[in-house]
Amino acid sequence: MLKVRVIPTLLHKGFGLVKGVHFDSRRAVGSPMQAIKVYNLRNVDELVFLDVTATLEGRGPDLDLIDDLADDCFMPFAVGGGVSTVDDVRDLLAVGADKVVIGTAALERPSIVREASDRFGAQCVVVSIDTRRHDDGTPEVFVRSGTQGTGRDPVDVAREMEAAGAGELLVQSIDRDGVMDGYDVDTVRRIADAVSVPVVASGGAGIFEHMAEVLRDGCASAVAASAMFHFTEQTPMEAKQYLREQGFPVRI
Repeated sequence: MLKVRVIPTLLHKGFGLVKGVHFDSRRAVGSPMQAIKVYNLRNVDELVFLDVTATLEGRGPDLDLIDDLADDCFMPFAVGGGVSTVDDVRDLLAVGADKVVIGTAALERPSIVREASDRFGAQCVVVSIDTRRHDDGTPEVFVRSGTQGTGRDPVDVAREMEAAGAGELLVQSIDRDGVMDGYDVDTVRRIADAVSVPVVASGGAGIFEHMAEVLRDGCASAVAASAMFHFTEQTPMEAKQYLREQGFPVRI
C-alpha cells in the first residue's frame, strides 16, 4: 500500500510567502528559503510551492528563485504558478523541481498535459483543480487563481486530466482555503472515485482529524496544508504520528 503523504504548501507572492483566505493571499508569513530549511528538519514527505500571481501577471515561473530553493530542498519539490508551455515544465525540472503543477494552462489547453507527460513522464505532471461551490452547493472549477469560472464540474475535469496524462491531481477548495474548518470531503471523494491517479486534498485543514477525515471518507491519497502549519503549533511530523495512530500508512 502506498504511504500517505503530508505535504506543506508554500504560496509565494512578490518577494515572500503569503497566506490568506479563499485564495486572497495578503498576509506575509516569511521567506521561502527559511521555510524550506525548517521543513528539511521536520521530515516532510513533499513540498508544494505555488507562485500565486504569476498567471494573473502574465509571466512564467521564476526559474532563478526555484533554482536557489531547489538547491536547499531535500524533499520532493513540486512547483507551480505561471506554467503555460511544455518549455516551462522542462525548465522547472532542469533547475531542480521534481514535479510541476499545471493549473490554468491545463484547463485552457489540455494538450500541454499530454505533451509534458509524454516528454517527461506522468510522475512529474500534477494538475491543480481549483473548485468553488455556488450558493446551491454545486461545485465549479475555477482558473486564474480562482478569479475565473469555467462552468465545468470537477469530476469531468479530473477525468479529462487523467486521460491527458496527469500523474496526480491537486484538488484545492477555494471556499475552504485558509479557513481551517475541514476539507471539501465530498468533492475530493467524487474525484477520487472517478480516477485512478493519486488525489491530493488541499484547502481547509485546521486539525489532524481533518486530514484523517479526508483520507478516510474522501479517499484522498495525500493531504496538503498551509495555514495549519503557518498559524498553529501543529507540525507535519505530529500530523503523521496522529495518522499512524489512526491506522493510516505513513512514513515516519
